[in-house]
Amino acid sequence: MILSGAYNRPPMLDKDQYDSWKSRMKLYMQNREHRRMILESVEHGPLIWPMVKENGVIRTKKYVELSVAEKIQADCDMKSTNIILQGLPTDIYSLERECKLYDAFDKFTHIKGESLHTYYLRFTQLINDMNIYKMKMEQFQVNTKFLNSLPPEWSKFVTDVKLVKDLHTSNFDQLHAYLEQHELHANEVRIMRERNQDPLAFVANQQMTPPHFNTY
Repeated sequence: MILSGAYNRPPMLDKDQYDSWKSRMKLYMQNREHRRMILESVEHGPLIWPMVKENGVIRTKKYVELSVAEKIQADCDMKSTNIILQGLPTDIYSLERECKLYDAFDKFTHIKGESLHTYYLRFTQLINDMNIYKMKMEQFQVNTKFLNSLPPEWSKFVTDVKLVKDLHTSNFDQLHAYLEQHELHANEVRIMRERNQDPLAFVANQQMTPPHFNTY
């Protein structure tokens, strides 16, 4: 099977057996015409096309202007690219997209000046995109990310919601609904911070009135 794949078509990548695929791919390339140039294209990069000066302007040479050796190398560059593309599974681009979404989730944070609703919509869109690719995440992990990425003025209300909501079973829609009740207070805390006033005094004053928690 290995020899058949090596001679007839590029071997297909199995993401769990990359080293084996790399060896079989190298064997396949070694059985192509101009094998040395194809391998060099993969290992060292494609030909850097030479420049030419024309009417006082420096430009890249056209294919027809290349030397015989340069044309062969340019052709081998294209062959090496096609060989590798033929050896990639059809879901490789889905895997790339998943990696980008995981990275976006890890780096997700509140943008200065945006409202809670806008923040919630951005987070919802990210989670929806992840669901499209069937990316599994624990509810607790999603909820914790949603809460902990909020700015400092939300800290008191984030603490409150963690006390009254089960982050393992609630969803972030419920957390958003609870926090939305306190957006005015959070904005006042932010303004006080920006004015270098003491936000703790404001929060203490708010705590004089017993909190009322709605059930969603």
